[in-house]
Amino acid sequence: MDIEKIETKLAAARTKLILDKPFLGALVMRLPLQAADPDWCPATATDARKFYYNPEFIDCLSLDETQFMLAHEALHCALSHFARRQHRTKLHWDMACDYAINPLLIDDGLKPPPGSLYLTQFKGMTAEEIYPCLDEKDDEQPLDNHVYDQDNTKNRSSGKNEKDLQQDKTEQTDSQTPDQQPSDGGAEQPEPLTPDEAETLNIQWQQRLAGAAQQAMQAGKMGGEMARMVDHLLQPQLPWRMLLARYMTAMARDDFSYMRPSRREGAFILPSLRSNQVELVVALDTSGSISNAEITEFLAEVNALKGQMRACITLLACDSQLAKDAPWRYESWDEFTLPEQIQGGGGTDFRPVFKWISEQPQRPDLLVYFTDAEGAFPKQEPGYPVIWLVKGKTKTPWGERIQLN
Repeated sequence: MDIEKIETKLAAARTKLILDKPFLGALVMRLPLQAADPDWCPATATDARKFYYNPEFIDCLSLDETQFMLAHEALHCALSHFARRQHRTKLHWDMACDYAINPLLIDDGLKPPPGSLYLTQFKGMTAEEIYPCLDEKDDEQPLDNHVYDQDNTKNRSSGKNEKDLQQDKTEQTDSQTPDQQPSDGGAEQPEPLTPDEAETLNIQWQQRLAGAAQQAMQAGKMGGEMARMVDHLLQPQLPWRMLLARYMTAMARDDFSYMRPSRREGAFILPSLRSNQVELVVALDTSGSISNAEITEFLAEVNALKGQMRACITLLACDSQLAKDAPWRYESWDEFTLPEQIQGGGGTDFRPVFKWISEQPQRPDLLVYFTDAEGAFPKQEPGYPVIWLVKGKTKTPWGERIQLN
């Protein structure tokens, strides 16, 4: 095996990415290349600091497939997958991350090597959205190795645990003179990131992502799903509960009035406190893209806020048409909970909700629509405020958009 030839292939793949796809190329250049020991790196790997590769694996790839693997590892880092796992199991989180990345690269014209994880139904979804969709019994292995994770204590290829690997390392060191190196010359498996390291790298990669996106957009070489993904990641990530509370409480009409009082109250005009009940309409997208647990969490948040606003709520459920038993009415003293049975699961059309509101004698003070925003919108914006609480990256043509995930 010609090592120089493999290094030349990697360098050529990086150069081609910089020229053809400057966004991905700029990210790839942030990962130094490092040949790795095949015992722990059967293909490629990253610890968010380097791009590790098995020379034999790279030797078997075409130049296009090499570009794919370089960009694949760089996106793991740029999307901060090493800092987002939280409570999730490592294997299924790694699978979800690959299912999220690979469609982006394929849509951008890159060719995946055989064995890359790809399912069309996960296109456009984040790793957090994909994770609960995976079967617990599914044990497919990602093509690459994610060695930044704190649970990275088992060697996937050899089946050895960390203690065994450390013992092998000690025995190998004892059998060598100080000037000797491992026979294969590949790098050993790096230690998982500490929480402080992960936090620092997370900030660094966010800055690199923003810089790479800006350069690519200025060059006019970034668009499609990749551009939408980056725009979604770079928008301010404020807690949705805080934003929802801000918009809803702004509608509460507690204020001081300087209107002239009755003559019986005297000649002086003094401020008086006025208060009116807020008419709020809440619409739920029941097309199946949002889970009942998420809907329940959203309703609980609205229920906590409506007590502060003295809000009267009308609940609508809609997929391609309004639910059979809708609307449901909740007075300000009623608990705002999900009705026992809401049928849905069809396509998504937002127009029935706005049509129903237009047929009512009184306009609402505010409409809050909980959805993934993938459906048919009315052509014209209504004359009342609309808040879209959106799960996913789809834009809304008008109204205030609050990002859920």
